[in-house]
Amino acid sequence: MLIVIALGGNAIQSSDRRGVEDQWRAVSNAMASVSEVIAEGHSVVLTHGNGPQVGFLLEAFDSLPMTEPRPTLDLAVAMTQGWIGFMMAHALERELTKRGVRKRAVVVPTRVIVNSDDPQGWKPTKPIGRSYTREEAEVLSKRMGWIFKEDPRGGYRRVVPSPMPVKILEVDTISALLQGGFVPIAAGGGGIPLARSNGELRPVEAVVDKDLASSLLAVELRADKFVVLTDVGGVAINYKRLGETWLRRASTKELRKLYEEGQFPPGSMGPKVLSCIKFVEATGKECAIGHLEDAYRVIKGEAGTTIGE
Repeated sequence: MLIVIALGGNAIQSSDRRGVEDQWRAVSNAMASVSEVIAEGHSVVLTHGNGPQVGFLLEAFDSLPMTEPRPTLDLAVAMTQGWIGFMMAHALERELTKRGVRKRAVVVPTRVIVNSDDPQGWKPTKPIGRSYTREEAEVLSKRMGWIFKEDPRGGYRRVVPSPMPVKILEVDTISALLQGGFVPIAAGGGGIPLARSNGELRPVEAVVDKDLASSLLAVELRADKFVVLTDVGGVAINYKRLGETWLRRASTKELRKLYEEGQFPPGSMGPKVLSCIKFVEATGKECAIGHLEDAYRVIKGEAGTTIGE
């Protein structure tokens, strides 16, 4: 079975601390769960978010003297693909060795063509970076011109444009790696966004949603299952409100209705639900959303939320 597993940037960073040891600990825990799936004989493609990490880089860029040029957002995404991908590959190979599995993980710097004709996709909606207090957000908004929105999980996060992905450029490379027995780590941070301009592809200052890019990759690879692992236990109606109800299984029809009713915020569960709807509708196969710590059980349909036709 070919499984595309998308890991959230917050799920592989266990706290707001950004120390190296803390990151290694969180990534190692994540890869321990993934290695159990691979050890069973499944082929796996890993993707990952980069919200906290790209936010850290952007903060670092903005600490440079004003006379120094700032690297663009697409370059920051490319940097995090190498940064997080290296940590995941190294940790995964170590965990697989413990289980007697000899497989190499390969990090694939991934470019994604985005829809340049959809004005909705160029509105700033995608959260990046760490969570700030209201006071911090107001100061940074005035100083840097950043736009902030309140995070349903608390605090305020910077938001940037997030155009819809339409094509993964490296899909053939990823497919070839799978055929060679490797574990590809691809589409990090949703991929490096490219848009068509004057007949050629150019990088753009935007962030592609990791879950939507991962869903597209799963469709293009003809995966048997798409799994979104995050830092909550699954999909809930009225999350953190009166009448909160966790869904163990749902159809795309049911979820699309709830999605259109605004049950799933665009900065958190919304893209995850939409990515699963798109995958299931395109393939007729199942998707699952659940907590990273329950990765094995989520994939087996024993935990989290399973989504089908």
